[in-house]
Amino acid sequence: MKSKVVYVCSECGFESAKWIGKCPDCGGWNTFAEDVVVATKTTKKVAQSFSSPVKLSTVDTAKDPRIVCGIGELDRVLGGGIVRGSLVLVGGEPGIGKSTILLQLIKSLEKDTSFFYVSGEESEKQLKMRADRLNITQDLFVLTETDINAVIRHTESIRPDILIVDSIQTMYNPEIASAPGTVSQVRDVTLSLMKLAKDNAISVFVVGHVTKDGGIAGPKVLEHMVDCVLYFEGERHQSHRILRAVKNRFGSTNEIGVFEMTGTGLAEVKNPSSMMLEGRPQNTSGSTVICSLEGTRPLLAEVQALSAPSSFAAPRRMTTGADFNRVNMLLAVLEKRVGMNLSNQDIYVNIIGGMRILEPAADLGIICAVASAFRNKEIAPDIALIGEVGLTGELRAVTQIDKRLNELKKLGFSKCIVPESNKKGLTAPDGLSVYFAKNVGSALQLLF
Repeated sequence: MKSKVVYVCSECGFESAKWIGKCPDCGGWNTFAEDVVVATKTTKKVAQSFSSPVKLSTVDTAKDPRIVCGIGELDRVLGGGIVRGSLVLVGGEPGIGKSTILLQLIKSLEKDTSFFYVSGEESEKQLKMRADRLNITQDLFVLTETDINAVIRHTESIRPDILIVDSIQTMYNPEIASAPGTVSQVRDVTLSLMKLAKDNAISVFVVGHVTKDGGIAGPKVLEHMVDCVLYFEGERHQSHRILRAVKNRFGSTNEIGVFEMTGTGLAEVKNPSSMMLEGRPQNTSGSTVICSLEGTRPLLAEVQALSAPSSFAAPRRMTTGADFNRVNMLLAVLEKRVGMNLSNQDIYVNIIGGMRILEPAADLGIICAVASAFRNKEIAPDIALIGEVGLTGELRAVTQIDKRLNELKKLGFSKCIVPESNKKGLTAPDGLSVYFAKNVGSALQLLF
């Protein structure tokens, strides 16, 4: 048995005999980590089994329908339920609710579905305490084990409908001489779980830790191998959580699920727009309301901006929940196209409630919030802003404007400013006055 040290890129899995700063395959910087590879010589031949090719027309998908979770927000993100034989990776910061949502999945399906919960981090007593706190009555199988071979052996014996592994970074294969969580271990464990899921039609949920940068710890190939990647977003010290699908082979990646953390677990938020606007200040400058579209769901959010004279040669620019570079671009549009002198102002932009809005339709709301804060003029609380802003200051059309306007009407808004290019064929809901603007300047004239 011989062992050698190699360096593996955590982004793409490229191997090198020595450490290098830049990966020649994916171009990532400082991504190489040391790994130990053990080569074993086997003298006897091992029988290999191969699957047989089949015609696609003979494959019947009706026999394996999705498992509807019963948790509406989770079903929405998964694309309608759990696909049998799928491998789902759930990531998020510590304490965000990853294990809680999986335990609540057990509670929701305890009458119809069998579960096997494997933990490499907690003992049986700790799992029992958490299950009692969430009132889980199903007598499911639990196992505290970090050896992936033992996990697979017990799973094939129990044959559950759903296997939960918490977490992927604690599992290891003893045949590989490297520590749990390294590139080779995570890659081998994931491959073993994927084969287990496909061969036995077992749906596997895997919990993944995240790095300080917010990405799932381990090689990037981990996300490429699984069928679905779910991220929990939100601040630990705030009550609500956003579940977002970053990758989904069986559904859309645009949908989000909104939950609220309570003393008894995660509660679904049926109307996230009203939750995001709760406690909105009145008669205050620098506050606007935007309507973003997350998948098929229109979502209202409050944008707050603050402008203050800077005491530095280079004024500060800070954003929370909005793309930093895009906000800087919008500030340049305000200076060049509208004539606002923001070069001596510190600008702060915040999407209230921990939401992260990246859709260009939020541009008009952000730019008007900054203008309101700079001029110290308040914007009427019953008006909303929708539109993408171009570099020449023009307002570009946004998609599904009818659905956005209907959501505004439901929540009591009476006015809305939209791009003039959305005017054709638009029918405004009763009670909602829609104003059209060609550019940022005309939109600001309508506001002030």
